[in-house]
Formats: sequence, C-alpha cells, structure tokens
Amino acid sequence: MATNKLIPPHGADELKILLLEGAQRAEELKRAETLPKVMISSREVGDLIMLGIGGFTPLSGFMGEADWKSVCADMKMSNGIFWPIPITLSTDKDVADGISIGSDVALVNSEDNEIMGTMTVNEKYSIDKEFECRNVFTTTDTEHPGVKMVMNQKDVNLGGPVKVLSEGIFPTEFKGLYQRPAESRKMFAEKGWKNIAALQLRNPMHRSHEYLAKIALEVGDGLYIHQLIGGLKPGDIPADVRVKCIQTLVDNYFISDRVIQGGYPLDMRYAGPREALLHAVFRQNFGCTHLIVGRDHAGVGEYYGPFDAQEIFYKLWDGALELKPLPIDWTFWCYKCNGMASMKTCPHTEKGDRLFLSGTMLRSLLSENKIDEIPAEFSRPEVLKHLVEYYASLEEKVEVKVHGYATGETKKK
Repeated sequence: MATNKLIPPHGADELKILLLEGAQRAEELKRAETLPKVMISSREVGDLIMLGIGGFTPLSGFMGEADWKSVCADMKMSNGIFWPIPITLSTDKDVADGISIGSDVALVNSEDNEIMGTMTVNEKYSIDKEFECRNVFTTTDTEHPGVKMVMNQKDVNLGGPVKVLSEGIFPTEFKGLYQRPAESRKMFAEKGWKNIAALQLRNPMHRSHEYLAKIALEVGDGLYIHQLIGGLKPGDIPADVRVKCIQTLVDNYFISDRVIQGGYPLDMRYAGPREALLHAVFRQNFGCTHLIVGRDHAGVGEYYGPFDAQEIFYKLWDGALELKPLPIDWTFWCYKCNGMASMKTCPHTEKGDRLFLSGTMLRSLLSENKIDEIPAEFSRPEVLKHLVEYYASLEEKVEVKVHGYATGETKKK
C-alpha cells in the first residue's frame, strides 16, 4: 500500500503486486508444473520479478502488440499511461505455435530451470526489431549491448497478465540489499522522509558519484543509493564488489541515518535517455521523489550525448511522471579549487586544472593493472583497496574502451 505522505506509485493509487506468497503460491506452483513451459532470459526474469514486487506498477504483465508499438513510438501505453521502454517476453515460433490464445503457461528461468511464474497468453505477435531499436536505443548497431539483446530475442512475443512465484536468487544472494518497493517505502515513512533522491548505480561510487549524492542530501531529506544487481555487460564490476565498495564509502563519508542502500533485480539495457526514464518510473514506485541524473546516465560508448538523459525529461507532457529529475552538470576535481566542482561552479578552465572522473576510466586503469596511474582524487582510498583486490583476483580481464565522455574530451552536445 502507498503511504499517504509519500509520492504515489506511477499510474496507480497503490502498488500493483503480482507476487504470490503462502498457500496461494504453493497452489499456483503445483498447477504451473502441469503447464506448457516457456523458457525466459535473464532480462525477462528481472522484468518478471519487478512485475511481481510492484516495481513496474501499473503493469499487470508482459505487453501486447498495441502497448509494445505505442511505447516504442510514443512512450505511452495504449491507455495513455506513460511508459518509456517495452516490457516484453519472446519465445521460439514452434513453442508459440503450440500455445492457444487464452491458455496458461509456466515461465521458466533458462539459467537454472526454476519456475518463476505463470502467464495467461492473450496475444502472440511478431515485432519489427529494428523499429524497436531505432526508437528505444536510437541505433540499430549490434555493437550496442541493448540492441544486441533485442536482436537476439526469439521470433514471437507473448503478451498477457502474470502471476509471479519467485524472486530468484536475489533475496538470498543479496540479503539485506535487495528490496521490494513496499519495504523501501516503509523505511522512508519511518524516517519521516518526504523528499528522497535516488542515485542509480551500476559502478562503485567514485568521487563524482559521492559529490552528486551529497548535493542531493543538501536539498532533500534522504538518499536512496539504488544499485543494479541484475545482469551487466562484460567488463562491468559485479554487484558483490560494488556493495562492499559503496558500504565502505557510506560508513566513512556519509551521515548513516540519511542514506539507505537498496538493490533491484533488472539487467541493464544501456538505453541512455529512455532507460533514465524507466529508472525514474520504478524509483517513483519505490517511493523516491527525485532521480539524480548526471553525465551519460545509463549510456554506453558515445551513442548518446552526455546530457541527453537530462534533456528527455523536459520533453515529457504534463502529468507523464510525478518524480522529478535532479539534473547535475559535468563534475570533476579542480586542482585550483582543491575539491570537487561542476561547470556551474568552477571558473578554472586552463589545461590541467580539471580531472574528469568516470567509472569507465577507473575500470580501464584497473583492468590494465595501472594502479600507480590512478590519481588520488579519483576514488577514496578505502574504496580503491577493494577494487584493486578484485581486479588482482581476475584470471582474465575484459578490455574496457574509454570514450570521450570518460576523459572530458567530448563535451555537451
């Protein structure tokens, strides 16, 4: 249930929770074992769990064709409710051919064969994958990890309502971090927070992240460090390492009762501006009033301008979204200011005045074992210690490509 003093969930008066528990779950699970099986990918597992816990309120299941097309083209569902990225499930044509419209299927995790939920199949349809990619990712380049994900989808989409039976590995492997929206809302309400900023993270917090977080704390009641604990692209730092780094930073450099850490189960899509909007939608469901949007939010490479993810919020129609962005300009360490600064606060522009910080640059130096080349201003030493230990433990390291946004060479478009 939504707490009166908190922001309401997106497009609804209360969270739409599709996760069954207790006797209901046991009965549906028994029935699911008799149903035709549809294998689902890691991305679809994460989406299903978010549907279950209310993170994707007001959705009731995987999208049908009309919603898919409308979301791709106009960022709204066929009923007019704002939604920025299609939430779909696909299967092979031969599997789809064996499913009758109106019948139920069991949704099975392709990685471990766990039954994750059931679905009433109301629609079967094929999609134009390039149309989706052009609209959602602004590119059809298969080097883009999100585009590759869509292009690798099966031939037929299945649409219909779901019942969710499992949260997968997340409650056990990320115990104490993984949270449902009802849980974060309860914590915010207990603390009396009304203005809550979410910080999206898929990297350990370096000094720029810390700076953004502290700006948000200056103007709000609390900070929700909400990090992705689902799938990432090769070369990104795994969740357990990030958790250790972030907790070390929070313990040493923040007032503890003004910060809450949480984790959510999605895979990254790397959709840049559209994904920033999706992050905003489900952060509203988690009870946040603001989303910190810095440089190249949810981006990859140079597919998006460094501040496209900020600008897209101002193109939305009135009433599309209640949560507001907290846009922050390019941040860096200024040697003349002797501290963190931004384009809006620092007058020093001579070469060598500024050190631009990024997770990409840090990962690149660590992966190449160039520890001595990491400036002290990049990261707190306690955090860097954890990262050095992690990279030293790797038998095989993925090359990290450093783009212009990571070095400050590519400026705002």
